[in-house]
Amino acid sequence: MNLKMSDIAKMAGVSKAAVSFALNGKPGVSEKTRKKIFKVIKDQGYEPLRKHKKGGVRKLASISLIIIRDRAGMMNRSYASLPFFDTLISNLTQNIGGFGGQVQIVQLDINHLQDNLNENTALLQSKASIVLATDLNKKQVKLINQKLKNVIFIDTYFKDVNADFISIDNFQGAYLAGKYILAKGYRKIGYVASNHSIPNFAQRRAGFTQALKEKNIEIPPEFIFSLNPTELRGALPQFIHLSKVFPEVLFCENDYMALRLVKEFTKEKIRVPQDIAIMGFDDIFEDTMVTPELTTIHVPITQIVSQAINQLQNKAADHNWLPQKCFISTKLVKRESL
Repeated sequence: MNLKMSDIAKMAGVSKAAVSFALNGKPGVSEKTRKKIFKVIKDQGYEPLRKHKKGGVRKLASISLIIIRDRAGMMNRSYASLPFFDTLISNLTQNIGGFGGQVQIVQLDINHLQDNLNENTALLQSKASIVLATDLNKKQVKLINQKLKNVIFIDTYFKDVNADFISIDNFQGAYLAGKYILAKGYRKIGYVASNHSIPNFAQRRAGFTQALKEKNIEIPPEFIFSLNPTELRGALPQFIHLSKVFPEVLFCENDYMALRLVKEFTKEKIRVPQDIAIMGFDDIFEDTMVTPELTTIHVPITQIVSQAINQLQNKAADHNWLPQKCFISTKLVKRESL
């Protein structure tokens, strides 16, 4: 039966990432959940598709997906529950598993990165690796690129590092958001930033600021706020309780922060978008589970995975390969919160 991983996840009542962990024999799911997943697989007669490419570049037998865990960053201890990761791992596993390959998930600690790399013999011998590099700085990217062969970094970018990168065009996406907010007639604009430094978000900030600058609009300091980018719960920013002047609209650097505000505003009887409009960035599944549904910028994760695999296959097959930096554009998703 030609089931997708998403079908199995739905039948078992679990996330797509949990199905991937179970299929690959990786930790991260309980024994009870693992049994539930394999019962669905057995009952439905699921078998991974096996497609073999004739001619051209040989398909990779396996790919190591490297997760760099950072307690203070996006990839913290609850990273597996993040919508981006869930979609990434399910797409990657389906794509690689579709031709008989396997995704090996490797977790490294950002604070002991060099030791982890030196001690992981299997990883050092891996023929191809994709690094989810959301929290990495330039020095860490260079270290991994030096240690591993045929490695591609996704979800980050450094223009002066000679390595393979695939990243969302964060500047373009946030610029698009800024232009849309202005086109809707808003001028008292607020900005909700991550409370810790993330390279992707810095690019979003630059793109949004550029859009406003072209209309000679600046965000006043009292309209700039910060939140944890991975938490959906928590108190409202102080300005809600202390300020008599609210911005007309808030742009948030990711959807988690935007959804948190929508929920908290609703509790405080502050109407969205009538009293204050909200816009996010990422287009995660939860955006359509709130009222009003969240206006946001769509990130094409499926295209990121496809580009990463194609680029990695060509890199592994070509000894004369030169590093390639790829930006993937975003698009506006209009909903009711703005």
